[in-house]
Amino acid sequence: MSTITAKIQIYVSDNQTESLKITTNAYRKACNWLSKHIFETKNLNQVKLNDLYYKQLRNLFDLKSQMAQSVMKTVIACYKSAKSNGHEWSLIEFKLPEYDLVWNRDYSLTQNQFSVNTLDARLKLNYERKAMKKYFNGTWKFGTAKLVHKYKKWFLHIPMTKEYQALDFANVNNIVGVDLGINFLATTYDSQGKTTFYNGNVVKHKRGAFKATRKQLQMRQKPSARKKLKQIGSRENRYVTDVNHQITKALVDKHPRGTMFVLEDLTGVRSATEKVRLKNRYVSVSWAFYQFRQMLEYKAELNGQKVIVVAPKYTSQTCPKCGHVEKANRNKKLHTFKCKNCQYQSNDDRIGAMNLHRKGIEHIGVVTTGV
Repeated sequence: MSTITAKIQIYVSDNQTESLKITTNAYRKACNWLSKHIFETKNLNQVKLNDLYYKQLRNLFDLKSQMAQSVMKTVIACYKSAKSNGHEWSLIEFKLPEYDLVWNRDYSLTQNQFSVNTLDARLKLNYERKAMKKYFNGTWKFGTAKLVHKYKKWFLHIPMTKEYQALDFANVNNIVGVDLGINFLATTYDSQGKTTFYNGNVVKHKRGAFKATRKQLQMRQKPSARKKLKQIGSRENRYVTDVNHQITKALVDKHPRGTMFVLEDLTGVRSATEKVRLKNRYVSVSWAFYQFRQMLEYKAELNGQKVIVVAPKYTSQTCPKCGHVEKANRNKKLHTFKCKNCQYQSNDDRIGAMNLHRKGIEHIGVVTTGV
């Protein structure tokens, strides 16, 4: 089973906006009111909380029955999540207008319309349908959604769940080595011997511009500059996420069911790049490689594919033709590889992808033979 969150924009008129604002603000205030009581009592039992506060939630904030129940679930879930993540017991505050919606009670969604309960009426709204089209094929289940007001726009975040058949190693019919980097965000080498480069120059330039703007704002030390810095950070995060989404989608669409993608385990990329020159360090250590991996994993699962990660040791120093390992094989400045033993040469990112492809073959051999 796989769950992903679909995020879609809702189109709202001025009158409808007012209704949604009143509802989401009331919901937020109710969450904060209940949060204070939970913080003081440390009571996370919904049955007991229902006995104690259900009527007050409805009377104080004019909530409908289902909304009051949802408020309790929202606040309890936040405290339980904080606890499971090892955080100390502290008061949780709800700062942004939000509203958790139960499927077929608080909201419904068809291919043409989004319907939602508010404090005064049920609204029927248009939404960005293109991104949701694939979820109406009968294989997806809609979960409890969250209505969010951000960037002066309305969004609906819906957890979508689907049953899928996990790909068994014995059924892998194509292996793709995926080398991640900065010059080329991704370089792939597949079982047909084909190499594909996903150029990173545009991204590199854009992130350089973000960095320059950030540096100028940091020098000002004014409230307006700090606000702008926060906006720049959010914009860059959205940009990085969008690029990762586009490339992972392209990879999954390009290769057939039964494909196994092989990535380096880059969880230690920050410490591994500490020796990078200071002026290049920002780009080298801050790309969201782990986010890329997560995106590729869930998209591959849904497409009858899978992702494995392998140790990155010597991936860029090993000759894929003769197996000779030497640091001098690779010229980082020129992005080239030339084997000191057999003289085989190629782009260094392509070499990385080829070696990951080989490691994928070795991994399947170990798994299927039980070695």
